[in-house]
Amino acid sequence: MPDTTLLERYQGFRTRRFLQNEARYRTWLPGWRTQRRRRLLVVLLALTFVFMVAVGVVCHFDMVVGPLLWLPACLFFFPLWTTLQIVSGRRGDAPRDALDEWEIQQRNSARSIGLTVTQLLTLVPGLYLIFVGAQDGDHSNVPYAAGLLVVTALMVGGCTPAMILGWTQPDPEPEDLTP
Repeated sequence: MPDTTLLERYQGFRTRRFLQNEARYRTWLPGWRTQRRRRLLVVLLALTFVFMVAVGVVCHFDMVVGPLLWLPACLFFFPLWTTLQIVSGRRGDAPRDALDEWEIQQRNSARSIGLTVTQLLTLVPGLYLIFVGAQDGDHSNVPYAAGLLVVTALMVGGCTPAMILGWTQPDPEPEDLTP
């Protein structure tokens, strides 16, 4: 066996682990694997992100109620995100060796869009910090509010590839859902 680099060994490990998990979860939630249901998950996830942004804005004005609203946002986010990942086969973050050429192209395109979304959305709280921080007055809420907005922007960008693939992929073939 030729010498392999650390990166190649890691990619091999990632691929093996991905395929094991795919085999384990491929029959979970069969009723949610349709395009219509995946799109519902994407819409609900997007609404959760809108709520998270609203929580960041509320935290700018009210540090008593604002942080308490972050918990419900997370309680919606984590099950929605996990369900979308399961029913879309985690194609947005799958290792290269686990995908065919078409899937690689789709994943890379979705990842590229996700990176652009992350960069653009993270500019908003950055500019908020710059402009609000430069003004005179009490800005004790600004770091917390901006932190929530940055975390939300990163979550949106990180979820974008799976959301795009979940929205665009056709319904799975029936034989793909059998054990």
